Amino acid sequence: MTQAPTTELAAFFADAAALLGLSRPAGQCFAAVWHSAAPPDADALMATTGLSRSAVSTALKELREAGLVQANRLPGTRREGFTAPSDPWALLRLHLALRLRRDVAPMLDRLRLLRAAGDDARVAEMADMIEMVAQWLARLSSATPDTLAAEIAPQKTEPRGKKKKKKG
Repeated sequence: MTQAPTTELAAFFADAAALLGLSRPAGQCFAAVWHSAAPPDADALMATTGLSRSAVSTALKELREAGLVQANRLPGTRREGFTAPSDPWALLRLHLALRLRRDVAPMLDRLRLLRAAGDDARVAEMADMIEMVAQWLARLSSATPDTLAAEIAPQKTEPRGKKKKKKG
C-alpha cells in the first residue's frame, strides 16, 4: 500500500499540474506516486487519492506522456507500479523538456512559417530569439542535476575589492 501524501502536498501538486498544462487529477496522482515509499499500482492510487478508476487511468496516461512517471511490472504480479524521480532537479529537467515540447516548439514552428512567408525583420528577430530560448531549454533539460543547479543557482562570490580581515 502506498503512503498517503498530506492534503497540502496533494493540493500543491494538483495546483502545479494545472500550471504545467496537466489535469488536477494528474497532479494528485503524481503526488501519491512521488510521495510513495513503494511504487503504487492504479488500485492503490484510487484508494490514496479518492479518484475513480477512469480518472486515475487518464491521469496516469497524462503523466506517462509527459515523462513524469514510469510504469514497471510489480514483482510477482501482473500489475504495473508507477515511479517518479524523487530528485527535485530531475523533476525540473522533466518540466523544462515538457515546456519545450508543448509550448516553445509549436510557437517556434509558427514563427518559422511566418518568417518564411514574409519579409518582416521583427518576425525574423522574434524567431531567432525563440530559437535561442529553445536551444537553452534543450540544454537545461538534458543537463545533469548538478549542472542544472549550477546554471540556475546564484553564484556565491565575494565582492571585489573587499577583503575579510583576519583576526589575530
